[in-house]
Amino acid sequence: MSEQRLTARIAIVTVSDRASRGEYEDKGGPGAEEWLRGVVTSPVQIDRHIVPDGRDTVATKLRELADGGADLILVTGGTGPAPRDLTPEAVFDVAERELPGFGEEMRRASLAEVPTAILSRQTAVTRGASLIITIPGKPAAIATCLDAVFAAVPYCLDLMGAARIETDPARIKAFRPKGK
Repeated sequence: MSEQRLTARIAIVTVSDRASRGEYEDKGGPGAEEWLRGVVTSPVQIDRHIVPDGRDTVATKLRELADGGADLILVTGGTGPAPRDLTPEAVFDVAERELPGFGEEMRRASLAEVPTAILSRQTAVTRGASLIITIPGKPAAIATCLDAVFAAVPYCLDLMGAARIETDPARIKAFRPKGK
């Protein structure tokens, strides 16, 4: 097994026609980055990207990031039932394996706050050594979803051979089996 990189590479992809054209301020990307910076204590490089809605544009960006060595990719936006909301389809186009528990748990946590959470199509997949998680676009909803699932993310990345991520246990206590 190769030596683990010391700095994790995290990409945040905002999916929005309006934000990609500069007509709307992206709140999802900055919200996700702020959440990560408040939780992750190990060295990370976080890059944000904005792409228009659309299955092909999203899939192309995800392939580029995953194949380029991103350990974790958070995709915000495009997960609802509107006609242009094709983020889950794009994610499945690049996926090698689905991790359905992520979506189930994010919807469960969100449902405690808003009844429309059942409309959300959050999911997580793997591609190579990259974990790709879809999250909502609203910062408060991002926090709800990441609070619900992030304890499993560091160990998932370990199992995939990605860079190691440590968390602030006062915010999120990452689960790793004893001795890992």
